[in-house]
Amino acid sequence: MDRRQFSATTLSLLGGAVHCSAETFSNEARSWSVAVIGHTGRGDYGHGLDTVWQHVPNATVKCVADADATGLARELTKLGLDADQGYSDYRLMLREVQPDIVAICPRHVDQHCDMILAAVNAGAKGIYVEKPFVQTPKQLDEVVKACHRSGAKLAVAHRNRYHPVLQTIDGLVRDGKIGRLLEIRGRGKGDGRGGAEDLWVLGSHVVNLMAYFGGAPKTCSATLYRGGRRVVKEDRVVGGEGLGWLAGDELHATYRFAKGITGYFDSIANDGTENQGFGLSLIGSQGRIQIWCDDSPLARFIPGNPFHAFNSSEEALPISTAGVGQIEPVDGLHKQIYRHLVPVKDLLDSIRGDREPICGLKDAGMTVEMICGVFESHRLGRTVKFPLVQRDHPLSKFQ
Repeated sequence: MDRRQFSATTLSLLGGAVHCSAETFSNEARSWSVAVIGHTGRGDYGHGLDTVWQHVPNATVKCVADADATGLARELTKLGLDADQGYSDYRLMLREVQPDIVAICPRHVDQHCDMILAAVNAGAKGIYVEKPFVQTPKQLDEVVKACHRSGAKLAVAHRNRYHPVLQTIDGLVRDGKIGRLLEIRGRGKGDGRGGAEDLWVLGSHVVNLMAYFGGAPKTCSATLYRGGRRVVKEDRVVGGEGLGWLAGDELHATYRFAKGITGYFDSIANDGTENQGFGLSLIGSQGRIQIWCDDSPLARFIPGNPFHAFNSSEEALPISTAGVGQIEPVDGLHKQIYRHLVPVKDLLDSIRGDREPICGLKDAGMTVEMICGVFESHRLGRTVKFPLVQRDHPLSKFQ
C-alpha cells in the first residue's frame, strides 16, 4: 500500500467521530466468524488480541484454542463461550470451525508461522497476529507464499503503524516544517532486555516506523556487543519468548532507506533512560519530531535548529490529526489504536476491498528483514543488502 492509499484508508476507517462502540463498524454489512488462538504460559493472549472482537458488533468469536487446560477454562469465561467452544488443539479447531478470521495472540514468536499456515490451510480470509511477526526470513517466505496462494489477508499488530497522525507528520515533513530531514534515530526501551532482545520485542515497533518514513530499507550495517566487547559465537543464547538465537546486551545499527535517508537504531541494556527513549526522532535542519511508541499524543514537534548551540527552545508541541499544537479532534483515537480496533477494522476492510492491510505482509516482512539484517551484518562483519540472501536465522550460521 502506498502513502496515498494509506491516507485514504485510515481516514475511511476513522469515518467521523471514533468511539469504542458499534459506531466504528456501522457501515459493515456482513458478519465475521472469529477463532482465537492463545497459549497460556507461552505468550498468553498478547495485548488484547482476544478481546478486541467483543467491540466489533459484526464479529462473533466462535471458539478459542489453548494448550493449557486451566488457561483455556479461564479464557472461555473471559470471552463468554461455552465449554464445547474450547479446544486444546488449534489445528483441530480450525479444521472443524473454519472461521473467517483467526486471531493469533501468543507473544512467543516461535509459534506464529505454524499457526498462520494452519489458519491459511483452514480457509481463513483474514489473520491478525501479534508481533514479533515471524522468527526468520525463511518463515516469512513460507507465510507470503501461503497467503498469496490462498488470498488470505494478514495484518500484524504494530499498533502505532495504523495511527492517522502519521499522515499529519508526512505533511509536516513534506512542507518543510522541520527543514531538511537529515536522519532518523530510533531506540528500544533500554531496560534489562537491551540489545538483541530489545530489538525483537520492542524495536520491531520502532524499525517498522523507520521504514514507513524512510521508505524500503536498502542496506544495514550493525555490530553487537556483550559487556563492551564484540559478540562472538560463544555469546549466543536461546532467547525467551520463543525468539530463538540472541546475542549481546548492546547493539548499534545503521540503515539506508529508499528515500535517501539514513536511520539509526540503538539499544543498550539498562541504559538509564527509564524507558523514555522508546520510539524514534525525525531530525531536520529546522526542527525535530519525536515519536514515543504507544504514547498519547503519539508525537510532538520541537521547533528550531536542533544543532544550534544557542537554541534554547524547549517547547514540545503535540501533533494531532488536526496539526501541530491542535487538540485531537477524533474522540477516543488513542483508545481505538491501543485496543486494536482501527487495525482490526482495516483488516476487515482489506478483505472486502481485496487490498493489502496497512501493516501487512510487505511492511511487517520488511521489519523481520531489518531485524535479521542486524544479526547478518554482525555475523559477516560488513554491510548487507535487502532482501537478505541468508534466509535462515543469521546467528544459526555463526562461525
